[in-house]
Amino acid sequence: MDWRLDPKAFLRSLFESALEAADPASQVARHLTDKPSGRLIVIGAGKASAKMAKAVETHWPDVAMTGLVVTRYGHAVPCEMIEIVEAAHPVPDAAGEEAAKRILEMVTGLDADDLVLVLISGGGSSLLSLPAPGLSLADKKSINAVLLKSGATISEINCVRKHLSAIKGGRLGIRIAPARSITLLISDVPGDDPKVIASGPTFGEETSAADALDILNRYGISVSSDVERHLHCPSAECPRPDDDRLARATWRMIATPKMALEAAAQRAQANGVRPIILGDDLEGDARELGKAHAELALQYLGQGPKVLLSGGETSVKVVGNGRGGRNVEYLLSLCAHLGANAQIFGLAADTDGIDGIEEVAGAVIGPDTTGRAQTKGMDLNDFLDRNDAHTFFDALGDQIITGPTLTNVNDFRAILIS
Repeated sequence: MDWRLDPKAFLRSLFESALEAADPASQVARHLTDKPSGRLIVIGAGKASAKMAKAVETHWPDVAMTGLVVTRYGHAVPCEMIEIVEAAHPVPDAAGEEAAKRILEMVTGLDADDLVLVLISGGGSSLLSLPAPGLSLADKKSINAVLLKSGATISEINCVRKHLSAIKGGRLGIRIAPARSITLLISDVPGDDPKVIASGPTFGEETSAADALDILNRYGISVSSDVERHLHCPSAECPRPDDDRLARATWRMIATPKMALEAAAQRAQANGVRPIILGDDLEGDARELGKAHAELALQYLGQGPKVLLSGGETSVKVVGNGRGGRNVEYLLSLCAHLGANAQIFGLAADTDGIDGIEEVAGAVIGPDTTGRAQTKGMDLNDFLDRNDAHTFFDALGDQIITGPTLTNVNDFRAILIS
C-alpha cells in the first residue's frame, strides 16, 4: 500500500496487522503440543476465550474434552464440546458469577492424571467474577465501577479484585490441584505479567489485602462494612506464588502487545516507512500521553516518513458526562497539541474492538481534523473537557468500528509523520 495516497488507510492497515498477530485461531495451535492421555477439562474467561476454545477443538478434533469458558456478550463462538457462556464486561453480572461457580465445580475433585487447559485473555477479571464468602456481587460491582473511573491503573484495579474474589489471585489454581494445568494467555496488560491478566486465577499473588485497602483509600473509594471487614480477615489473602498446590501449574504466553506492534512495524517497513516502537507498556493519563506524543512527533518532522508505534493501557479520570474512552481521549489530546500540520496523522484503538464502554475500537485523525470540526461548530477542547471524544469522532465520521475482534492485546497507537 502506498501510504502517500491514503495515510489514514495505511494506519488502518497497520492496525489490521496487529490484530492478525494476536488472532487466537493461529496462535493457540502453536502451543498445543502432545495430546493429553487422560481426562481433559477446558475452562477459561476473557474476550478471546471463546475463539481460543474453538481453536483447541479444531487442533484436537479427536480428543474427548469437556469444559466451559465465559466471554463477553456478543463474543461467543460456537463450539461442539466446550460450553460457551456470555456475561457482562466491564461491570460484572449474575451470568458471570454463575459461570465462575460452575467452573470451580468442574475442577473440584480431579486427580493427578487429569489435565486442565485454562484459556485466559483480557476481560476475564469482570467475566470471571465470584465474590469471596460474605460479600455480594453488588459489593464488587459498585467498587469495580468506581475504580474504572478513578484513574487507577489496571494493576491497582486487579489487586483489589483479587482480594475480594473467591476465584482470582490463584484461587482457581489451588482448586485444580492435584491435577496438572496449562494456562494459555493472551496479554492485555503492560509488562505481560501473567499474574495480572484477568487477575491471575491460576497464579499465586504477592500483594496483600492491606495493599488493596491502601489502593481504595488512595483513590477515596468508600466501601461497605462487609468489604472493610473482609479485607481485615486472613481469608482475604491470596495463595502465594510458592504454594505447593500450584506446583503442577504451568503457563504459556501466546500473544502479547509486543508481538502486535512488531507485526505492524514489519508492515510499515515493507511499505517504505521507518517504524519506531516507543514501547508496548505505556501507562498513565491518556491526555498527558497524547500531549507527550504530539511533542515527540513534531520533533521528527522533516526527517523522512516515520510511524511512531506504541501499546499499553492508559487511564482516564472521568470528570464529564460524555461518551469517552482512553484511546479517543488520547487522540483528541494528540490532535489539540499537534495543531494544523499537513504531515502528521494518527490512529488509536483498542484491539478488542471496544474503547471504554462504546462498541467502537477507536478513531483516526489528520491535519484537517480540527478545521473540519470547526466548520461543524465543534470545539475540540470542549469535547476533551467533557470526556466526550466518541461523540466528536462520530460527528466527523472518523471512528474505527471493527465489531468484536475476539482477541485483546491492549491498545494500539500509531502516529504517521509523512
